[in-house]
Amino acid sequence: MTTVSMKDDARLPIATAARCRQVVWSLIRPQRVPALSGMLLLVAATAVGLLSQPLLGRIVDIVAEGQAAGALVWPAVGIAAVALGQALLTPFGLAQLATAGESALAGLRERFVERALRLPIAEVERAGSGDLTSRVTNDVTKISEGVREALPEFARAGLTIVLTLLALAVLDWRFFLAALVAGPVQVLTVRWYLRRSGRVYAAQRVAAGEQQQQLLETIGGARTVRAFRLRGRQVPRVADASVRTVERTLDGVALQTGFFGRLNLAEFLGLSGVLLVGYALVRDGSVSIGTASAAAFYFHSLFTPINTALFLLDEAQSAAASLARLVGVVDLPEAPRTGTAAIESAQASIGVEKVRHAYTAGHDVLTDVDLEFGAQQRIAVVGASGAGKTTLVKLIAGFHPPAAGTIRLGRRDVRELGQDGVRRTVALVTQEVHVFAGPLIDDLRLARPAASAAELEAALTKVHALEWVRLLPEGLETVVGDGGHALTAAQAQQLALARLVLADPPVAILDEATAEAGSAGARLLERSAMQALDGRTAVVVAHRLTQAATADRIVVMESGRVAEQGTHDELLAAGGVYAQLWKAWSKDS
Repeated sequence: MTTVSMKDDARLPIATAARCRQVVWSLIRPQRVPALSGMLLLVAATAVGLLSQPLLGRIVDIVAEGQAAGALVWPAVGIAAVALGQALLTPFGLAQLATAGESALAGLRERFVERALRLPIAEVERAGSGDLTSRVTNDVTKISEGVREALPEFARAGLTIVLTLLALAVLDWRFFLAALVAGPVQVLTVRWYLRRSGRVYAAQRVAAGEQQQQLLETIGGARTVRAFRLRGRQVPRVADASVRTVERTLDGVALQTGFFGRLNLAEFLGLSGVLLVGYALVRDGSVSIGTASAAAFYFHSLFTPINTALFLLDEAQSAAASLARLVGVVDLPEAPRTGTAAIESAQASIGVEKVRHAYTAGHDVLTDVDLEFGAQQRIAVVGASGAGKTTLVKLIAGFHPPAAGTIRLGRRDVRELGQDGVRRTVALVTQEVHVFAGPLIDDLRLARPAASAAELEAALTKVHALEWVRLLPEGLETVVGDGGHALTAAQAQQLALARLVLADPPVAILDEATAEAGSAGARLLERSAMQALDGRTAVVVAHRLTQAATADRIVVMESGRVAEQGTHDELLAAGGVYAQLWKAWSKDS
């Protein structure tokens, strides 16, 4: 299992061609029966369809020999029967191939989504969400189009080419040789194309990912861009990414233009060869005019399937580039799953020892952080924007491994707990919560799939949400999210807090989880949050200092360091950073 980056600036890995073939075979193997039956039906349909050219040739002979018009009846009936037989067999064959292809594609999508959902947040942030998003959207769409449209058509075109060449040989071996005149030009054209297409389409996929990343960063951070007047920096970045995407697209257009121009030359040479051979054979009496006409019809009928097959190489190259990007994610190694058992709530202490962290080498976000929290304590983390609050709680939640130092949960190193162990122990709720499209009851059960209706209502009651849920058009069965009933920011946060209650982790972290609500909604959310945190070790990044005032302990961050820590009264008495923050907060409020 090997994956390689095809470009230094590729964000997530891209699989090798050999690895992609292995994955495709593993997906197709269980679909052997529908795939084989579909191919057999298409062979039969194609063979039946090839009978029309000899029948047309027979009509030419009847006309050339001056026979009675009645002689045309049976050839005409035969052509109609051929059309009917082909029309009946082809859809069934294509349906069987589509079934096999869609089933294989579904397997790939499931493997991709499963692996993507298990990617460490640190890896997603390092790579950029735009790259992963473009793989989930653009690349999956490209492969889907290939499976639904290109694969059946390619199989049909390939069978038509092979059987038509055999039919030419049956008419006369010299027609077969004449048809092969087009072969060298076609082979050279394909080789010319394949040497360039993989690189061109891989570059297109990478450019699309970079463009999406720049758009996500600019639109998602629009408030920050406006606040810090970064428009002059961000707009050129988006423009540059868009220009690169357009340039790579134009490279593909130029490649296709050269490709089809060469194919047209091959068609001209091949048809000229067949017509010349037919003229010579008719002249010396080796074949009839009808047979020579049938040969010409056969070769002319090759234009569409050959162009289709070779054009689908274009689609195949693009789909292959997308497939390599999906398999690259599927093959990413998973974090060790050792120590998956969660820490008991009564032992869920938190230890942070000499922790240092940096997103960019040489620019520490956290420096020598030492903290120790007892089980079931509620800790508030406060400080100015950029002080390192969010980074600290993300390290505790296991989103990133610290660059240096140790983080312990229940006196166990998070590296010993492993990714699953940390996930079972810690839950993080931020101000950016997502309401999944579908019935609200399904949204809640994401946290506990087997939860009963009574358990769901108990969780909603705890976060003061049951009243408004019962007022929804269909209660818990109301469809929410995209296309459904719209929830307010406060309701969405209460839903996230209810999921926290259902998940029941020993350690809960709220990162400014009540910041999006208005003043009235904020007070309700604060009460909901306190209820959800009851009985757990809780770390709250406080958006409002009133949240910090009631905490068991307050940690004040400043420039990536712990400036001070203690209770509300102790820190006010010390007259340090917290006292200044409290004074400013009290004055503004």
